[in-house]
Amino acid sequence: MTRDIPVGDDLVQLRAGGVGLVLDLSGGTLPRVLHWGTDLGPLDAAELRALRTALRPQPIGNSVDGHVEVSVLPEQSAGWLGTPGLIGNRAGADFSTAFAVRDVTLRPDGDGGRLVVRAADDTAALGLVLTVELTPSGLLRQRAEITNRGATPFAVDALDVALPVPQEAVELLDFTGRWLRERSPQRAPWNHGRHVRENRRGRTGFDSAFLLAAGTAGFGNRGGRIWAVHTAWSGNHRTAAERSYHGVPLLTSGELLLSGEVVLAPGESYGSPWQYGSFGTGLDEVSARFHRYLRSRPGHPSSPRPVVVNTWEAVYFDQDLPRLRALADAAAEVGAERFVLDDGWFGSRRDDRRGLGDWHVSEEVWPDGLTPLIEHVTGLGMRFGIWVEPEMVNEDSDLARAHPDWIMAPTGRLPRPSRSQQVLDLANPEAFAHVLERLDALLSDNDVSYLKWDHNRDLVEAGRPGPGRAGVHEQTLAAYRLMDELKRRHPGLEIESCSSGGARVDLEVLEHTDRVWTSDCIDALERQDIQRWTSALIPLELVAAHVGPTTAHTTHRTIPLDFRAGTALFGHFGVEWDLTEATPAERARLREWVSLYREVRELLHSGTAVHADHHDPSHRVHGVVAQDGSDALFAVVASGTSPDCPTGPVRLPGLLPGTSYRVRPQPPGDVPDGPAHAQGLALPWWTPQGATLPGRVLGEVGVQAPVLFPERLVLIRATAG
Repeated sequence: MTRDIPVGDDLVQLRAGGVGLVLDLSGGTLPRVLHWGTDLGPLDAAELRALRTALRPQPIGNSVDGHVEVSVLPEQSAGWLGTPGLIGNRAGADFSTAFAVRDVTLRPDGDGGRLVVRAADDTAALGLVLTVELTPSGLLRQRAEITNRGATPFAVDALDVALPVPQEAVELLDFTGRWLRERSPQRAPWNHGRHVRENRRGRTGFDSAFLLAAGTAGFGNRGGRIWAVHTAWSGNHRTAAERSYHGVPLLTSGELLLSGEVVLAPGESYGSPWQYGSFGTGLDEVSARFHRYLRSRPGHPSSPRPVVVNTWEAVYFDQDLPRLRALADAAAEVGAERFVLDDGWFGSRRDDRRGLGDWHVSEEVWPDGLTPLIEHVTGLGMRFGIWVEPEMVNEDSDLARAHPDWIMAPTGRLPRPSRSQQVLDLANPEAFAHVLERLDALLSDNDVSYLKWDHNRDLVEAGRPGPGRAGVHEQTLAAYRLMDELKRRHPGLEIESCSSGGARVDLEVLEHTDRVWTSDCIDALERQDIQRWTSALIPLELVAAHVGPTTAHTTHRTIPLDFRAGTALFGHFGVEWDLTEATPAERARLREWVSLYREVRELLHSGTAVHADHHDPSHRVHGVVAQDGSDALFAVVASGTSPDCPTGPVRLPGLLPGTSYRVRPQPPGDVPDGPAHAQGLALPWWTPQGATLPGRVLGEVGVQAPVLFPERLVLIRATAG
């Protein structure tokens, strides 16, 4: 049920998941956030008015007369002299707006709700729709849409929505990264000025902010008050934290529009990406709101996430039927449930310099087509998947030679190649139809239920051939449409978002895909960080986590199997390893880990992810606790040597304080591999019987950890009763 709210002296309170949001719509101007944080409980109209009065600041000198009103779309006309939410012009005019609210619709559902505000600036001839929603998990999301109601074009340079946070938020956390080292955290004090993270890569990017969190000093996994935002967009985007003497710290975000990219003709509209905001005490609570929201979506993967074997690091481009049949046999032996054929199956694609875009099965490599391999794989009880990169093209390809006009470029020249690739202009209806037909035929002619969808280059000088204007915005939307149409035509199809590893991970691409390839780096020590921070935003069932070979291809680090498998366990488990070269003992041990994954994947993929604030940086403790608190699985991970021996107790967070738990080692990684064990020195409680303690004791005091060699881990199971 929705209800209209009279424009005027209005306050709206939304509550869900322990979070409260109070919006001030008085005066007929755009909504301002009075409170976003802990649920204040139900407040009546008089209490809401009193809250507004109590929070209204004194007017400040050397500014506009009266109060400075900072809305979720900040305007200079309201006295805000920071960055405005809408930046644009009509042939130089109408550069500043003063929107007046025309109508407000509220859809409360008892657990959150959605507010839609329609406004207009008649002088600038612009219409505006603001949507603000609080989901049942307590996740806040909002977006803006601008419409040109004038008779001449209006150029949009930016449309960024904003969330104010309290002044106690004095520290920032966001992320940087590169190929093989995605989502590397960085912290800084939040000083006056504008902390801006811009991405111009045409994809989410290795070095995007990913999640921009502002919190109280020293906030951690389990403590500190935190307000965080995510920009849900897979093209160019901007995320910023702005602070000034006005005393209204803002977290803002939106699409980064290239010059001239969006010019609205009369009657046309442009909508910003969704901005997601999460409040919590500690990063675990911030993440849990994102996870619960994603899991509540109708299209979220609901079946058990199958064990995946991918062929890339096993064979690279050296594909042939006997070799891949043998790999499939080994995959089935360890318990794999999905077999994915990677790059090299099509056209002239024997290396990464040619053939991309020619989406027909190579007669040279597969003279009888893919059917013999697919039938062998499915006969072993596994599902079959295949790699594609539909948005790209090699210059040395039949497609590029036939349609050079389908390649994105500025007027008169091609961009510099990357990986010998250019970008195919999917906003061109003919190019879109061609790629759709080729992929549709691939899926129709073969028993393929899974696409590993790659995107291996940045969109450098990505212009629309013909008009010559920047085309990243249209290209991003076209990629989403292509994914959606293939899923519509092939019910049950799953798509993995891959982009040179983990360069396309965001909440909008996950509206169209079912899993993200986290990184091309399968080194388990590097993956401990990469997977941890990827899961700060998305739940473990969407995080591809694979067991690599003994010596990692990307770092040449040699790592024991238990550490590799124990790292991959906390995600969507898979294997990226030539299993035909593994010893019988290695395959038997890997099968034990696969069996454990199958046993605990329901727990891992529905429970709450937790991370202890451990005192020793050489060790970390993370795990998953069932939603009802009845079961939990923790990993104690040694990334290096500790200055202490023994290393001291580890806390097990997230358990029910008043419930008694039996804690014990969890096989197969149940033998502490460290100096104490090597000397025959036992840890007293480290037995199948374990120890029984209340959850509050395990969370506050913990249990003594085994002494481990570096790059080792052990698992601890905690069950109630």
